[in-house]
Amino acid sequence: MRWHSTWAFSFLLILLIVALLYFFQRKSKTASLVFSNIDNLKKVAKGVRAHLSKLPLILRLLSLLFVVLALARPQESDTKVNKNVEGIDIVIALDVSDSMLIEDMKPSNRLESSKETIRQFIDGRTSDKIGLVVFSGESYTRVPLTLDYSLLKKSLAQVQTTRNIKMGTAIGVALANSVARIKDSTAKSRVIIFLTDGENNSGTIDPITALDIAKGYSVKIYSIGMGVDGQAQLPYYINAPGGRKIKRYRPMHSKVNEELLTKLAEETGGKFYRATTTKGLESVFEDINSLEKTKIETSSFTRYTEHYSKFLWIAFLLYLVSIIIETFMLRRFP
Repeated sequence: MRWHSTWAFSFLLILLIVALLYFFQRKSKTASLVFSNIDNLKKVAKGVRAHLSKLPLILRLLSLLFVVLALARPQESDTKVNKNVEGIDIVIALDVSDSMLIEDMKPSNRLESSKETIRQFIDGRTSDKIGLVVFSGESYTRVPLTLDYSLLKKSLAQVQTTRNIKMGTAIGVALANSVARIKDSTAKSRVIIFLTDGENNSGTIDPITALDIAKGYSVKIYSIGMGVDGQAQLPYYINAPGGRKIKRYRPMHSKVNEELLTKLAEETGGKFYRATTTKGLESVFEDINSLEKTKIETSSFTRYTEHYSKFLWIAFLLYLVSIIIETFMLRRFP
């Protein structure tokens, strides 16, 4: 409830002053009789008329009060907000080859660092559909484009390097699969975030062919090269007596094909990043988050409903009751 014409409340002061003057003036002009002893008069109970004598005046003052409130124009507002959201569709392609287990990024390895950073990225989006594709020597869609971020994060948390798909790094297949997940999107912007720590060494689709497909569907690629190049130690486990597992390491050469990843990004209007630390990877996703912003246009419309008529009706009824009481219940007979 709001009051449109608050200046009307100034009449309340005038109404109060008039009421006080009336009561003081009426008291000074009250007729009186002198009695030598009023003990017997005190024993006489006041009648109904005596109790109601001031009621008409009180009702009229209340009537004037409601007239003032009506003049202040009480209103009830109803605001409607319309949001026009132009979302972005994003497919995250995550490398799950064995090399992602190399322990050169926190909290434990490249894969866990990627998963945690992706989770934070998902938490920062609000109206964008996001899907998840994983790959090594083959590729599959783990989560299609969705707004169910809880489901997406739950599936992401369960991602591991797996022997259920072919070993290797199939960049072309993974990119083509990602494009297939997003090509029919009607969003204003379609983006693939591509994370890998290796070179293309597997798959039936050449990366350049997959790039041409992405360009044909106007899909933007942000490519990220994970980890440090060179000799690394890949962890593996052996079974020990008693069912225990012992971690061992074997040497492995790790190298990111920066030239290919740069080409994928630049020719689609995206950007290539190199992330050799967890902090660096977080900065990459922060940059992508700032580059790919969801456009939200908000417009509001407020409708006001007038309630002054209710106050006028109350004022009229109070005044009418005061006349009825004065005319019929407090009528003076000659």
